[in-house]
Amino acid sequence: MWGHYENIAPIISITNAQNWRYWADKQLYFAMDENNEERFDDRKKYLKKRAMDIVADQTGKLFDPNVFTIVWARRFAGYKRADLLTRDTERFNALMNNKKYPVQVIWAGKPYPLDYPAISEFNNLVHISKQYKNMAVCVGYELALSKRLKQAADVWLNNPRVPREASGTSGMTAAMNGAVNFSTFDGWICEFANHGNNSFIVPPIDYTSVHVTEQDQYDLDQVYEVLEKQILPLYYDNYAVWRQITQNGMRDVRFQFDSNRMAAEYYNLLYKKK
Repeated sequence: MWGHYENIAPIISITNAQNWRYWADKQLYFAMDENNEERFDDRKKYLKKRAMDIVADQTGKLFDPNVFTIVWARRFAGYKRADLLTRDTERFNALMNNKKYPVQVIWAGKPYPLDYPAISEFNNLVHISKQYKNMAVCVGYELALSKRLKQAADVWLNNPRVPREASGTSGMTAAMNGAVNFSTFDGWICEFANHGNNSFIVPPIDYTSVHVTEQDQYDLDQVYEVLEKQILPLYYDNYAVWRQITQNGMRDVRFQFDSNRMAAEYYNLLYKKK
């Protein structure tokens, strides 16, 4: 941003982080560290069930912890494209009615009070959710619900328009609770993601050379391609590998994206006198 100006003070970057002690489910980490697969799976299903009780309380919809669950939950803003998955009505309908690889999708979050496009987007998702027993939109998105929905997620969906996401730290806390990140290549994901190893990403292109409508269509198509051809078959047909990807993400996020690292970098790189 400042490269073409002269006499600018050195500018460095310090990546945001999240507090592992607050966000992480310690029982999941204990089971992973013990290589206890049965305990790990039982814990994740318990976390999903507990979160789905909140969904039932709010919406009256009974979700199944054994079914693959996608969660999109964060601040509503236009560039974050909360409704991207629903923009292809035919493919979304096929996804929601997939008998071989069933899915459940949960949305949650808050728009700013005067952000009327975001409010309309939220309301439209509520309207769409009335057509599907396996789609829910939750309200009251604060710390408690945020943590529960991350525990409910098998996949934490994040699809902002590249390159508008500053960091997107919700994916860090999702990984701390046994959710696999599925994201466009933006924000913190660029430092974290190893596709098919600890997360899944939309294959990046040169977004500067395409119009925003073309970008949205490309990302939408790729989200479905990765979801239908890689993620869902892996979850249902090869769960051992899926578990390994989940645990890789949990390990990779623990120290590199913990707030202790961030605070140390602020002290050593910005505030400490040389």
